[in-house]
Amino acid sequence: MRVPLSWLREYVDLPAGETGRDVAAKLVDAGLEVETVETLGAGLKGPLVVGQVLTIEELEGFRKPIRFCTVDVGTANGTGEPQEIVCGARNFSVGDKVVVVLPGAVLPGDFAIASRKTYGKTSHGMICSGEELGMGDDGTHGIIVLPPEYEPGTDAIELLQLVDEVLDIDITPDRGYCMSMRGVAREAATAYGLPLRDPALLDVPAPNSYGYAVQISDPAGCDRFTARTVTGLDPEARSPIWLTRRLQKAGMRPISLAVDITNYVMLELGQPLHAYDRSRLDGAIGVRRAEQGEKFTTLDGVKRTLDAEDLVITDSSGPIGLAGVMGGANTEIADSVTDPETGAVTGTTDVVIEAAHFDSVSISRTARRLKLSSEASKRFERGVDPQAAAAAAQRTVDLLVLLAGGTAEAGVTELTAPGAPRTIAMAADHPDRVAGMEYGRETVVRRLQEIGCDVYGQDELVVTVPSWRPDLAEPNDLAEEVIRLEGYGNLPSTLPQVPSGRGLTARQQLHRRVGRALAGAGYVEALSYPFIGEAVFDQLQLPAHDASRQVVKLVNPLSDEEPALRTTLLPGLLGALRRNDSRGSHDLALFETGSVFRAAAEAGVAVRLPVDRRPTDEEVATLDAALPAQPRYAAVVLAGAREQAGWWGKGRPADWADAVQAARALAAEAGAELVVRQGQYGPWHPGRCAELVVTLDGVEQVIGHAGELHPRVVKAMGLPARTSAMELDLDRLAAAGGEAVQAPRISTFPVATQDVALIVDASVPASAVEDALRKGAGELLESLRLFDVFTGEQVGEGKKSLAYALRFRAADRTLTAEESTAARDAAVALAGERIGAVLRGA
Repeated sequence: MRVPLSWLREYVDLPAGETGRDVAAKLVDAGLEVETVETLGAGLKGPLVVGQVLTIEELEGFRKPIRFCTVDVGTANGTGEPQEIVCGARNFSVGDKVVVVLPGAVLPGDFAIASRKTYGKTSHGMICSGEELGMGDDGTHGIIVLPPEYEPGTDAIELLQLVDEVLDIDITPDRGYCMSMRGVAREAATAYGLPLRDPALLDVPAPNSYGYAVQISDPAGCDRFTARTVTGLDPEARSPIWLTRRLQKAGMRPISLAVDITNYVMLELGQPLHAYDRSRLDGAIGVRRAEQGEKFTTLDGVKRTLDAEDLVITDSSGPIGLAGVMGGANTEIADSVTDPETGAVTGTTDVVIEAAHFDSVSISRTARRLKLSSEASKRFERGVDPQAAAAAAQRTVDLLVLLAGGTAEAGVTELTAPGAPRTIAMAADHPDRVAGMEYGRETVVRRLQEIGCDVYGQDELVVTVPSWRPDLAEPNDLAEEVIRLEGYGNLPSTLPQVPSGRGLTARQQLHRRVGRALAGAGYVEALSYPFIGEAVFDQLQLPAHDASRQVVKLVNPLSDEEPALRTTLLPGLLGALRRNDSRGSHDLALFETGSVFRAAAEAGVAVRLPVDRRPTDEEVATLDAALPAQPRYAAVVLAGAREQAGWWGKGRPADWADAVQAARALAAEAGAELVVRQGQYGPWHPGRCAELVVTLDGVEQVIGHAGELHPRVVKAMGLPARTSAMELDLDRLAAAGGEAVQAPRISTFPVATQDVALIVDASVPASAVEDALRKGAGELLESLRLFDVFTGEQVGEGKKSLAYALRFRAADRTLTAEESTAARDAAVALAGERIGAVLRGA
């Protein structure tokens, strides 16, 4: 919301010396977010005056049209003689009033004006456009043509209100009333302790039976509708300078008088309005839900397909407006047209003014679904004062009568759904308990009255909430208002006492060790948003019954394309990998640790915790029970080169084995025994996928997968070829490892190395052979490493040879050759017994 300081002063008598920054500081203290204070006309220096074009000479022989003009600027040039000016614009004629800047002046941007020779003539100044004066877009992109009533030589700086300050305020969703000058003025008046001149306090005629006919078939979607009619508008009437300048300063472009007035009143009172050309209306105005698939063309010329939840304004011909969002092209105000033969001007002369109150949720859903955010929808989404509709309609009628010469018809239509003011019961000392300081009843009552509440009672207050504050719904909201107005800076600062000696929990320590281990292995941490769209599960080729498809959906998501909480870390990580690869970083190794969210079988209802005391353990447990399970996962993704080529060697690409090794590294940090065996799951290549298994309470559990992604997944997600990934449940990995990681025992006795090559069926995974060797070798086995895989005629068709290096060591003695050989033979024997392994060469 852009708030011109000059406009704000109309409603609050701010101290004369207050600058925009002073006012911004006060509003920030009151809880508003003032982003910038823009100084309009900074560095502007006159003379800048009104001029009347006397003559225009077309200069020939140049690549673009050039005109040599003489302009009457009164006595502003010191001589009273016409001013000679060269100009390239063509949207003005002889006799028009224009804005002239004379030599010696300085325009915004430190642009000094001087007489200079150009196009064979000497130009003594410049005829100005709105953009050159920093006024913004007026829709013409040409020279400013002023109304004829201003005399040559009039100071244009004051006339065009070029010097001002504008506060740019970021309105949060709970402060919808501040999307109007009325709302910001109320906050400024409260901050300065000054009275407010409320622009909504107007004499409004009572509704009667002969107003324009309106029928509401959905009172829940539209609980208030005011219609007023103005006839006899002058189609030639134009918006006055003061009106267009206020719109421009507020960030809106002037269009036509009727539309400008509705926009002006919306900015002033916060009530969106719409003006219909009465000659284009067919019968009574109605409000209903759209029919599924119904077509409608909005003011921007786009034909839109409506949903059954959309609220529409209709007449007998069908929809004429998308309620609270945008009007229809079939009833818009017609531009004035001049007949070239007769000179007669035609255009809209009779209008019907709509000022209604619509359901904020309905408007928000329609605007988001159609991706059609408008000034009206932004206000309805945040909450509009329903009681301001009649005043806004009256203000619009008054301005149309004043500026367009119209006549207000006596008929007044006002339909309202039954309702009562909202009341909140609150203990008088509730804000004291929330803030941790004593305000006292008098302060609480005074502050609540300043925001428009009616307050009754002594120790127990009954507070009637004003119609423009739909965000006030419970005692804590009222307490926040008291604290806000008394100043957040006045709250006592009390640091919590941290018990000494606790440090990080075992879970936190593991997370840090995991991060350090992966960073040490060359991975870069990438943090992604915890939101996903369900379409990604199809890209990952997850089966329809997969648990990961059971998502927790958000009621109010940041993006309609990602409305659910993630059940896997892979989409975010793979998206980061894809973006980096597309920007030229092809050798990538990324990791992330974070929570995923598992939907419960039955959705719980969260309790609202108190804020004036510490919640009890039972209350916290009830809240936790209503939340989805949130296990912590760890994942890595790799693409490109894992080792760079150079003088030291050829390098190598990242592959499935690196992803598996990342899982082993995490298991080592957790002190867990991780079994890696062949698997098959969703996004991974069926022949290059490892299943990650741990034993919990004597039962084997699959906690993740690692390997190379399936080519179809790579193609669907736009990833580099041969992308690999690993993901596992970090919490279950930690549970398998116990409370503390056991440091390895280091023996001072020498190692005994034995190599063994086993022939097995080609279908037998190496992990099964390794597991059999490890268990058969017993406690003397220190490590086991696969160093060769061979297939060929020597081992037979359908067979493969796996060669392992076994390292044996005892903690208390030097092993004999007989002991290490016996351990090796025992390992080979168990492998033969379990998987039919045969010692090669035997």
